[in-house]
Amino acid sequence: MPYWRISGFYFFYFAALGALVPYWGLYLRSLGFGALEIGQLMAIPKATKVVAPYLWGWLGDHLGRRMSIVRSGSLAAFVTFATVFWLHGFWGLALAMAVFSFFWNAVLPQLEVVTFSHLGHAVSRYSRIRVWGSVGFIIAVTALGPAVDAAGPATILYALLFIYGGIWVASLVIPEQSWEGEGEAHLSMRGTLMKPAIIAFFVACFLMQAGHGAYYTFYSIHLEDFGYSKAVIGQLWALGVLAEVVLFVFFMHRLLDDLGARTVLLVSLLLASVRWVLIALFAESMPILLLAQLLHAATFGSFHAAAIHLVYGYFRGRLQGRGQALYSSLSFGAGGAAGSLASGALWDTAGHMPTFLAGAALSLLAFFVALVFLREPGPVRTPPAPDPG
Repeated sequence: MPYWRISGFYFFYFAALGALVPYWGLYLRSLGFGALEIGQLMAIPKATKVVAPYLWGWLGDHLGRRMSIVRSGSLAAFVTFATVFWLHGFWGLALAMAVFSFFWNAVLPQLEVVTFSHLGHAVSRYSRIRVWGSVGFIIAVTALGPAVDAAGPATILYALLFIYGGIWVASLVIPEQSWEGEGEAHLSMRGTLMKPAIIAFFVACFLMQAGHGAYYTFYSIHLEDFGYSKAVIGQLWALGVLAEVVLFVFFMHRLLDDLGARTVLLVSLLLASVRWVLIALFAESMPILLLAQLLHAATFGSFHAAAIHLVYGYFRGRLQGRGQALYSSLSFGAGGAAGSLASGALWDTAGHMPTFLAGAALSLLAFFVALVFLREPGPVRTPPAPDPG
């Protein structure tokens, strides 16, 4: 098991999110864009995630060379992102973000399949590797806040270019690992997707990420409007991911083993509604904001770990790549894009409070969908133990 090599990739990949998600909206506002335009530009990487992961997942399932896709996508993302240094208009940035994110969105779902193949039967130990992504996010978000305060928003561009280079370098040292379950070649994607529990799973994931739209697009702007500095904003982002780290390291594998992925997912959805209500109504209260950020351990950490676990159980053998890609496409892609676009329009017309409360309503709706229709997958044939890496 090449633990540190895979962990290094997660570290850089989520460090990029630690720079992009909290600060890209602030960079766009520094260029003079309004809330609607920021929402549209922030939605582009999520929109390409609707198509890109499934396309690359299909190639991965048929070619079996997933790490080649990861390496090629990482290099292409690094090269195409560099164009944002020369593009400052709306349409130029929109084109650059569309091309760059088409490649960037290809890599993580395929890396997830490789990770589970290396884990073998120890799938509940996924969180021990994924935690290094959270560490990368924390380092990026805490370091970049003071740097942006001191040197200006353009610092974000240099930081992201460095991190995307790190993603590509990390991908070069991860070996291929594949496993196709015995007796599972007959499984069809269409037949799998027709199961009510799987439909409910994807609907709940879509609604959950749509509910995150205001948070990922406007949380930093929201706090800045209430007078918080960029350094404090970065620290609040980092606190949320630090809570996620604690959950991953000490509790996540036990929760999945003891409660099951379905129960963990349901609790995460319910706590997401609570979190958005707190941010909507109590942004002036630092203690409440701290509590809301601690809930990030549930709204992203435990939700994502449970969802990945369910995908692993729902999609067997050669369907793994497309299963992971569909999860990425329909939740972070379609759900994230819909949330960004809707929150941008709602922010301009109704303000911050209704925007975050709408997110709470979507998360609550997702909870009821999952409560009624979601079921645990059947027993999973475990792959043979992988060779040590």
